[in-house]
Amino acid sequence: MTERPTSAPPPPDAATEAELRARLDDDPNDVQAFTRLAEIVRRRAAEVAHPDPLSAEAEPVPTTRAEDTAHWALAEELAGRPHGWYPLIELARLSLDDDKEGAMRRLGAACERETDGKALIEGIRMLRAAHLPADALGLGVGHWSPAEQDPEAGRQIVEAALDAGRSGEARRHLTDLAELGGRSSATARIVAELEPFVAAAEADVDSTAH
Repeated sequence: MTERPTSAPPPPDAATEAELRARLDDDPNDVQAFTRLAEIVRRRAAEVAHPDPLSAEAEPVPTTRAEDTAHWALAEELAGRPHGWYPLIELARLSLDDDKEGAMRRLGAACERETDGKALIEGIRMLRAAHLPADALGLGVGHWSPAEQDPEAGRQIVEAALDAGRSGEARRHLTDLAELGGRSSATARIVAELEPFVAAAEADVDSTAH
């Protein structure tokens, strides 16, 4: 008598995955939920058995590529939501090395979907971490509204200008932040923290010129 095949038991983190997916259904920009779910799907992808050697692809898929593919699929699914800006940030992060132009388009789209400055902050931080300060500055200039956005966005733009060696632009953006960024204590604190760095960069330029 032939035994019927039994279905595989659910993975031990299935309940956690379901909970995280439910959170992301409610809010595709829940960064904590996205990060945790991405860790799960990447780990699952890394654990997938090697393909059949008789199949078209005889070599096992490199672990990192499999993880990135699973991560991409998750981000792409959530980026389809009209207000899903954080998944676009993740798609940009995953594609930056191989498709910088496409990554910049995704960052721009994220900043258009989220206008309070959160997407802009994430995008500039990502580009600065990738040692692309000029691109970070370009993204910031194109999407920054100091009167309406989180003053941290202004900090990131000024720091991107400093990273790029553009002290004049850093000063101009710092002035815009101080004058247009509202009267909140956060804005005043950020301006005070940035002032010494901008002044030092200007002094370096002056000393080099003489």
